[in-house]
Amino acid sequence: MAVTGEQQAAIGASAMRKAFWRIIPLILVAYLFAYMDRVNVSFAAADMNADLGFSATVYGLGGGLFFLGYALFEIPSNLMLVRFGARQWIARIMVTWGLLSAGMMFVQTAEQFYILRFLLGVAEAGFYPGVIYYFSGWFPPCHRSRAVSRFYIAGPLASMVMGAMSGWLLALDGTSGMHGWQWLFLVQGLPTVLVGLLVLRFLPDSPTKVDWLNPAEKAWIADELAREQRLIGGPVSHNVLAIFRNPKVLLNGAIGFTCIGAFITFTLSAPMILKAATGLDATGIGYLVGFGGLIGTAATLWLGNRADQRGDRLIYAFGCAAVMAGSLLMILLAPSPVIVGLAYLTFATVSFSVAMLVSSGWADALSGRELAVGAAAINTMSQIGAFLTPFAWGALADATGSFDAGLLGIVLMMGVNAALIWVLREQVRGPTRRAVPAAA
Repeated sequence: MAVTGEQQAAIGASAMRKAFWRIIPLILVAYLFAYMDRVNVSFAAADMNADLGFSATVYGLGGGLFFLGYALFEIPSNLMLVRFGARQWIARIMVTWGLLSAGMMFVQTAEQFYILRFLLGVAEAGFYPGVIYYFSGWFPPCHRSRAVSRFYIAGPLASMVMGAMSGWLLALDGTSGMHGWQWLFLVQGLPTVLVGLLVLRFLPDSPTKVDWLNPAEKAWIADELAREQRLIGGPVSHNVLAIFRNPKVLLNGAIGFTCIGAFITFTLSAPMILKAATGLDATGIGYLVGFGGLIGTAATLWLGNRADQRGDRLIYAFGCAAVMAGSLLMILLAPSPVIVGLAYLTFATVSFSVAMLVSSGWADALSGRELAVGAAAINTMSQIGAFLTPFAWGALADATGSFDAGLLGIVLMMGVNAALIWVLREQVRGPTRRAVPAAA
């Protein structure tokens, strides 16, 4: 007997509900620790720089070297993920970067700072595009923004956790002969190793290899993903070098370069900027950043839902990029601490969602195995922006004695980013993807 449209919809909703609950909570926790280990140096910066005598240039270069290591090893890492499987490779990533993140507590010289930050980037390389590739084998386009948004909230959630914990950890200064910033790296780094072992044990490989989906649900996922590939068409090329000639990859890479470069640069120095502009102590800054993470989490979830319902991710990404540029401009020009605080909260509301919305559409434009290389190539260009911009930011701060020139630079970067997103939207508004009610 033929299956009706209502029955197909019910099968799809059931399959997605199971996949959401079995996969996303674990990936969410993994990305939460990834983000914490990536930017916890921003909370350690003021005390660590003072204790070790690091200038703004040294800190900016060290902060950015993480992203150089990430960029250089992004494509090789994603190729290894395809070869060994997402479960094993993501677990490997987490165990190595957790150990290296905790090892930051031993830094004493600028050279050691540079080496460990670079190695931390090498260890984490491939995580985010690997997850996007992994999701492309589980979630059809009409569910993908919701899926990505539900693990991407790890970024703002990490801001909440770091905001709540960091003041307390820094206050341990002198305990057991350790600085507060050393306690911060230790306590926020080692749990990542445990999460990596949980990924190895519990992350499912593919829909065909699990027993919690019935045959009809597995067939529905396979049919939906096959329909997507027919819409996209065949791959332009699987060649690693040729992928950088793909216009879709280059445009997405330019968007990532400007967005991630501006976002990471500001995030790495946000506690210091906010402290100087508002007069709050470390605990107060932690609460402000934590509250920003809370509203950023809510905004990311809402935008993921709205993007799937409307079938247009990029109009929301464009709006978020424009608001992000405006909020950074207000931080630069704000005449009072209250306005600085409000501008920061506006930044925190939208800043995580730009990359989430754009990257959830990578699988709409790149076909099959091309996605593994293409996503890594896009993220490579993004991480190069995250390497170069903090270094330029630190050099400008040392040269001018303030962060104002750097702030103006990242405002301009986000203006360019918004324009590029609009160009991308005009290019991809081809076959209309059907939107369906949320399944999870």
